Amino acid sequence: ELNSFLWRVNRTPPQPPSYLFGTIHVPYTRVWDYIPNSSKQAFRSSSNVFFELDLTDPLTISKLTSCQLLPHGENLQTLLPRDLYRRLKRHLDYVKHMMPYWMTADQRGRGLYADYLFNAIAGNWERKRPVWVMLMVNSLTEWDVRSRGTPVLDLFLAQEAERMGKKTGAVERVEEQCHPLNGLNFSQVRRIKKDSSS
Repeated sequence: ELNSFLWRVNRTPPQPPSYLFGTIHVPYTRVWDYIPNSSKQAFRSSSNVFFELDLTDPLTISKLTSCQLLPHGENLQTLLPRDLYRRLKRHLDYVKHMMPYWMTADQRGRGLYADYLFNAIAGNWERKRPVWVMLMVNSLTEWDVRSRGTPVLDLFLAQEAERMGKKTGAVERVEEQCHPLNGLNFSQVRRIKKDSSS
């Protein structure tokens, strides 16, 4: 049996059980077929579903976007060592050039254009904090580009919960995720990047 990452919390009857399900931020199509029926049934039978963040709320997305930015007047060119900044710019130029070749026919059929997709992922990158640029660069692979337009598992489940008329909510605020990451200094970010590359 697959490990479902589903925990059941039994409560005193007649209270229904609660469930805790561990999700990952990848396109749901990558993992959906491997999620056991017990997890899917727990989701279907639950009347209330709470997520890490409410990814269906435009205000959440706006806050996530703004928390990634450097303070007003700062940019990566003045913050990063010159050689690192040049390598980063070259890499992003390469990705922008390759993106039309990486995109699928299905993406193009849905009206996604390479320039639009690049800007959606990497737009305003020079104003982002180093930790967010590192996360962005890690998601700029051919495989990741090909899966753009498909909701990540969390968003897919949130959309399904809304479609099924379930009460939804979030257990964290954007600030609780942003502030710890934004508190990392440049040497800590470099260390994370080095460790994740090994």
